[in-house]
Amino acid sequence: MGWQQKIQARDAGAGGVKVQYGALCWRDGGKGVEVLLITSRDTGRWVIPKGWPMPGLAPEAAAAQEAWEEAGVHGQINPCCIGRFGYQKCLSASTAIPCAVAVYGLRVESLASSFPEMKERRRKWFPLDEAAALVAEPELSRIIAGFTPPKDGRPAPIAAEDDDAAPDPRLGDGKGRGH
Repeated sequence: MGWQQKIQARDAGAGGVKVQYGALCWRDGGKGVEVLLITSRDTGRWVIPKGWPMPGLAPEAAAAQEAWEEAGVHGQINPCCIGRFGYQKCLSASTAIPCAVAVYGLRVESLASSFPEMKERRRKWFPLDEAAALVAEPELSRIIAGFTPPKDGRPAPIAAEDDDAAPDPRLGDGKGRGH
């Protein structure tokens, strides 16, 4: 079981907490990094695109799918989780459930003029500090305020998934030969 599945399995039953995946959609703006926030459908609060796990999709792919459906975002998702935050999802005026959201950075390449939830939400670009101040969840605010885009090129590998990694000298040269 991979580390992301372990997080999902641990959180899924922890006191009724439900897992969601979110996308921190960003771009290089004229004066620094900007974050795309969207409004929630019910309250109009500024949030990031997020949603439930999707069968057959990795967590970061589910986050990218939510970014498309809720904000019309096309871009490059990083498979490394950049942080997690919790919030209470209101299901009705009297019912809410606790949710834990794993957040993935998504470098926006383009925004569609038409997307599934375009009539239900607004979207707007903000500098990091302003976006951090606009979201209601303190942990999400810290994730946004501390966000540093990855350097161009390949995202950092997850342990044991990088074929180009230097061999461990304790295990020989990686070609079946000892020291």
